[in-house]
Amino acid sequence: MRKIIVGAFVSMDGVMQAPGGPEEDPTGGFKYGGWVAPIADVDPVFGEEVGKLFDQPFDLLLGRRTYDIFAAHWPHAEGGPYDDIARTFNRITKYVATRKGEDLTWKGSVALRDAAKDVAKLKQEDGPALVTQGSTEVVHALLAAGLVDEIRLFTFPILLGKGKCLFAKNSEPGAFKLTHSVVSPAGLIHAIYVRDGEVKTATIGGAEEPSPAELARREKLKREGLPGRR
Repeated sequence: MRKIIVGAFVSMDGVMQAPGGPEEDPTGGFKYGGWVAPIADVDPVFGEEVGKLFDQPFDLLLGRRTYDIFAAHWPHAEGGPYDDIARTFNRITKYVATRKGEDLTWKGSVALRDAAKDVAKLKQEDGPALVTQGSTEVVHALLAAGLVDEIRLFTFPILLGKGKCLFAKNSEPGAFKLTHSVVSPAGLIHAIYVRDGEVKTATIGGAEEPSPAELARREKLKREGLPGRR
């Protein structure tokens, strides 16, 4: 059975749009493309932790926009500063959620017509992990279908204010467990979370009897049609 791993670079407010360069994805008026580079290019912790992600056997799982960005870059990047990653990406299989499979020119590319359904089938097969990079819509579909086994989150100390975000409102609820974390001198946080069953709930401080004021608060929320929450 194959594992589904979401690999994501995010700002502190969860934006993951266009981390690699100014011209990567300016849709929606996004003007901060390339926000990863000022830290990634000089931070040794970033290189070490990304290396760990790509040291294991894996195939890539990409949305069409990210695929086009990668296909225009990585086949021409061997011999550059990220030579090892370029050679790996060029060698492995790239699964691509796309409605236009006929023009997947990057060697080793395979079209997926329905991201969630097709990935669910791939997950049942023997083979290496499927790792996402970028690909916001694909990640949203996988989280909504409850297919994600692991999230490797690189959080950069920056606020972007707007842009495509890692999490959408339709994610399937679930608990995750932290299995690894590191903080770089530049403030980059890398954390690995693995799926850990269902969400558990409880009252902070134990099961004490609610006060009359608390009971009145709950009744007020019911009358207003709002869900009870603390």
